Amino acid sequence: MSSDGARGISRFAMEILVAAATAALGVAVCYGSTEAGAGWTEMGPDAGYFPFYVGLLIVLGSVMNMLLAVTRHRKLGVIFLDARRIKSVASFLLPLVGYAAVSSFLGLYVGTALYMACAMHFQGRYKWWIALSSGLAVAAVFFVVFEVGFKVPLLKGPVEAWFGIY
Repeated sequence: MSSDGARGISRFAMEILVAAATAALGVAVCYGSTEAGAGWTEMGPDAGYFPFYVGLLIVLGSVMNMLLAVTRHRKLGVIFLDARRIKSVASFLLPLVGYAAVSSFLGLYVGTALYMACAMHFQGRYKWWIALSSGLAVAAVFFVVFEVGFKVPLLKGPVEAWFGIY
């Protein structure tokens, strides 16, 4: 809490959380690179040599960020995220999570069309028919760009199979 009585997640807590998360990422990089071989051979470095040291740098930077958070922000009480900001972040984060979930079952094109249509209608306050046609248009453009233009197949679902686009 801050000194003025505001409630929320403090800057100190967020800095410690982010530093811990990046440190865990660095440890994972180091661990993975040791499995690939992080040493030096007569032919030069193993596949994990450079990633191992990059992982160490990530861990070192994370430890430094933790130390800075403890020395600079521990007693300030500055609020990083309050209820109003959490609601704002959630209004964009939750639809993205829904997009990922829908896309894993119905494919990226259907997921993209639904996400665009819902975002335009509910967040942008567009009329439903404009939002739906825009979502379908964006999905069609993505299909043409990726599947036809770049020849990169993206995740498809049962709707594309039903139309014979598989």
